Amino acid sequence: MHMADALVSPPVAAVAGVAAASLLVVATRKVAKSQRTDIIPLMGVMGAFVFAAQMINFSIPGTGSSGHIIGGILLAAFLGPWAAYLTLCSVLIIQCLVFADGGLMALGCNMINMAAVSTLIGYPLLYKPLVKYPISTARIMAASVLACVLSLEGGALLVSAETVASGITALPLGKFLMFMLPIHLAIGICEGVATGLVIAFVQRYNASLLSGAVDAGTHKTSPRRKQVLWGFGIAALVLAVAFTWIASANPDGLEWSIEKVAGVAELAPAQAPATAFMPDYESHFAGIVGGVLVMITLWAVTMLMFRRRRQASAQRIK
Repeated sequence: MHMADALVSPPVAAVAGVAAASLLVVATRKVAKSQRTDIIPLMGVMGAFVFAAQMINFSIPGTGSSGHIIGGILLAAFLGPWAAYLTLCSVLIIQCLVFADGGLMALGCNMINMAAVSTLIGYPLLYKPLVKYPISTARIMAASVLACVLSLEGGALLVSAETVASGITALPLGKFLMFMLPIHLAIGICEGVATGLVIAFVQRYNASLLSGAVDAGTHKTSPRRKQVLWGFGIAALVLAVAFTWIASANPDGLEWSIEKVAGVAELAPAQAPATAFMPDYESHFAGIVGGVLVMITLWAVTMLMFRRRRQASAQRIK
């Protein structure tokens, strides 16, 4: 669902950019205020895992399209909504700047459509009210599918609205939605099933890692917690290495919808940012590089936030 610059006008990009940046400021303050330094390695590992998982496009049978997970509900289930928003935005920023995945001008739209809708709307309004730990696997699966589907559909609606507001006449709203909503319904179901399976496994193995679990307030890092972190790290590495062999070559849901409406998958040639030294993930090491960059970015940002928070607290005490 990564939007290209050709789909967004400067005014729409500016409004979305301000909104996304404002939410980032709130997210950093919320995370810093929590003073949970133990969340830093979890943010890094989960961010790398979602980055690698987003690289794997899975085919949607009978459509000629493909989809990839967004990961917002999964991240929020582990980190809480604000830390999840910060983590997913870090993934989107690295994808844009380093790999030219999503336009630079459209970055604010992508952060709103994918990160904000899933972590700040889908999780607190749909998933969290339905999931009270301890809980059955069936209920986790149902809540995950519902939250992922409605988050994907909400993002698809916003993409369509943003193209209309940008004056993209090649994509009339009604016709565009006829393709965007059904294909992202299918993608949302697939993501929901995958998300539910991961959350259900972790709940059985170590529920203290889950943001909404009864014992989520336990901040000590147990050996089992470390094992889960290592598990996600290894899974991220496997996905990052294997993406070139297992990812579908079919256009994703957005590109497929544009092609059905306008006859072409892209309305204009993509302009890669000057920082994009691996555009379109052209290297076999792109997944590893991206995952490492996400972890470094999140570590640097969170450590800076916590340091500034401690300095501000010390000054108030004086």
